Amino acid sequence: MNISADSVLIAENISKSFDGNRIIDNVSIYLKKGEIVSLLGQSGVGKSTLFNVLSGLYMPDSGKVLSNGDDITGKPGKISYMLQKDLLLPYKNVLDNTALPLIIKGEKKKVAREKASALFDKFGLGGCEKKYPSQLSGGMRQRAALLRTYLSSQGIALLDEPFSALDTLTKSAMHKWYLDVMSEIELATVFITHDIDEAILLSDRIYIMTGKPGQITTEIEIKEKKPRKENFNLTEEFLNYKRMIVEKLL
Repeated sequence: MNISADSVLIAENISKSFDGNRIIDNVSIYLKKGEIVSLLGQSGVGKSTLFNVLSGLYMPDSGKVLSNGDDITGKPGKISYMLQKDLLLPYKNVLDNTALPLIIKGEKKKVAREKASALFDKFGLGGCEKKYPSQLSGGMRQRAALLRTYLSSQGIALLDEPFSALDTLTKSAMHKWYLDVMSEIELATVFITHDIDEAILLSDRIYIMTGKPGQITTEIEIKEKKPRKENFNLTEEFLNYKRMIVEKLL
């Protein structure tokens, strides 16, 4: 693995077993500032296990995780981690849901609310401050969850299939919005997806994990510049990426 000098997150030679069963083996990845990297692989290959190691929730059997040069192996709370479900608290309005990470870090409630509120328009949530999660669409809930993740981050976030529960049209709109907002806030992101099209559309690079135990077997750079043209998913270049990925996943 050729690690970039401007990497903000590095995982080196990560292995993890449970009850003597090796789940992931010798996995190494890196993430650069402002980069979007996807992790593709079949169910059960170890993607979530790797995320739990990266987030510090699991201690690896071997290997280490570095964030901006600091060893954060087995230290939770250093990297934001957004699960597949939005997990917004139903009894708090959207503003208080998004401000929660700042309050937990010790910010006064008023200041935390002001910081969160200042980003509502950027995240497409303007006018939703006083609404409750049950009053939002699936797409809007995910926007709120992403804003909360951003506010709890230190420039790095892990997203576990953030758009998988959305219908096709909503997902397509969310992809465009996500690329737009990420280009502004430059949140370095690793996200898990089973959707090959999604990975190609959003990513700067794609890691493919295969085997049992899971290993990174392929790294693909998506060379199409951002912002990507409207019909990129209909181009021959896009289809070539897709063919390559399908072959590597088999």
